[in-house]
Amino acid sequence: MDQLPAVIVAGGLARRMGGGDKGLLPWGDGTILSAIRDRLAPQAGPLAINANGDPARFASLGLPVLPDPVPGHPGPLAGLLAAMDWAAALGAPHVLTVPGDAPFLPADLAARLRAAGAPALAASGGRAHPIAALWPVTLADPLRRDLAQGLRRVESFAQAHAARVVNIPIPPGGPDPFLNLNTPEDLAAAARWL
Repeated sequence: MDQLPAVIVAGGLARRMGGGDKGLLPWGDGTILSAIRDRLAPQAGPLAINANGDPARFASLGLPVLPDPVPGHPGPLAGLLAAMDWAAALGAPHVLTVPGDAPFLPADLAARLRAAGAPALAASGGRAHPIAALWPVTLADPLRRDLAQGLRRVESFAQAHAARVVNIPIPPGGPDPFLNLNTPEDLAAAARWL
């Protein structure tokens, strides 16, 4: 498959934002999730969202919604597993994952990570962003086992599989391309870059 499948990992509980779906908060002319979808569409496809609960709330995005394949909200690793399972069902060897609260993703994220080879994590400003990553779908079974054994840290899983770290520069005067909107204060501060 030439097209790289991509999944927006938006299955978190958004506790710091007051709960609910922070990806559905207003952003520009749409929502945070629609901005992420629009950044991904030119560089990857097909696209999907990882989220739990009623998928109808994401209907306006026009994307399939993938629930966590394991119970109990074990965190973003469950979203990565959903992404790997979905991409494998499509016949793709790799899947790009991105966080559902980072509307400034680079326009060349997929190309940069593909050039490094999978698994590869994005980094900026000296900090890795393990949800913004390219994963081989062959890691689904090891990930399923690790989740069953209690693993919860994406960084630990990535290190165990020798993931490369790809540094992506922060544009001069611009936001970090992986700036996460975790709190109402983050959302208000990031609006200046819209």
